Amino acid sequence: MAEDRIARLRAALAERGLDGLVVVKPENRAYLSGFTGSAGVLLITPERAVLITDFRYTEQAAAQAPAFQVMKPESTDEALIARLVDEFGLKRIGYEGDHLTVDQFQTYRQAVSGCEWVSVTGLVETLRMVKDQTEIARMRRAAEIADEAFAQILPLVKPGAVERDLAAELEYRMKKLGAEGVAFETIVVSGVRSSLPHGRPSDKAIAAGDLVTFDFGALYEGYCSDMTRTVVVGEPTDKQREIYSIVLEAQKRGVAACRPGITGKELDDVCRSYIKERGYGEYFGHGTGHGVGRFIHEGPRVSQRGGDVVLQPGMVVTIEPGIYLPGWGGVRIEDMLLVTESGAEVLTRTPKELLIL
Repeated sequence: MAEDRIARLRAALAERGLDGLVVVKPENRAYLSGFTGSAGVLLITPERAVLITDFRYTEQAAAQAPAFQVMKPESTDEALIARLVDEFGLKRIGYEGDHLTVDQFQTYRQAVSGCEWVSVTGLVETLRMVKDQTEIARMRRAAEIADEAFAQILPLVKPGAVERDLAAELEYRMKKLGAEGVAFETIVVSGVRSSLPHGRPSDKAIAAGDLVTFDFGALYEGYCSDMTRTVVVGEPTDKQREIYSIVLEAQKRGVAACRPGITGKELDDVCRSYIKERGYGEYFGHGTGHGVGRFIHEGPRVSQRGGDVVLQPGMVVTIEPGIYLPGWGGVRIEDMLLVTESGAEVLTRTPKELLIL
């Protein structure tokens, strides 16, 4: 697994004329090496793969990253890298320009003299867009955990239940089912607060007639899931049914259109044009979706902004249109999809028809 990813990275480095890459971003470090400790630096060259970490993690690193030579710095990471750069004869080294702070970069550049530093923002992230079978299996399980946990807490969603309590219960159930944590901060918003796309759970009690939106995901063996469902407590009004049906139809169209060869922007257009056609375009203000993997928001984007990447088999994306009416409420429906050779497989199994509790 790690060997295949390193080989792909080395090919990318060769295309850019780079002698090596320094990797410090946690998600990229874990993706390439398998090492999940909180401190470490990778130096990858055409011939060598080195993982630098401190005493706390050397044993863990040796177990998790067998494809790497694990080294412990005598003083600083930068000093060890300087020695290795000289020993390996490296002249052009890539670094993650979107992750290193200016101070960190200056420290590296001062410690490692006599070579050219080249920013390769997004290089590893581009490799991460297409998932291998191990990654897909972990994400599939993460989605299953989220589905099951949601089914378990539905009986608790009733008048008097508190948003914050429902979020805590949902997170607890995911962990009981095997998640190592949550993929992101759980969203539970109800009533007029459901118009907040990223509203945080509050002390608000759910009332009869409320729309309640749940947006959550499980973290399983380093990989995320992401799903959103909106339910109604009590008999829905005609307006609630109307908004829900529009969002549901837009979401279904997006799912049906997801396939290799389509760009994220084109996929966004599918959902956005329908909502606009129904008169609510100004109330759908975010992108239709995003890639998911080790990080909850990663490439490719399914959006008007930055959605130029063409979808390929192995990519995992979300389709999550919504309508948000200030002072009234909102509806969002989200599935996580695996792009296949002929279309897409929906990994989220929870039904999408309006659930009346």
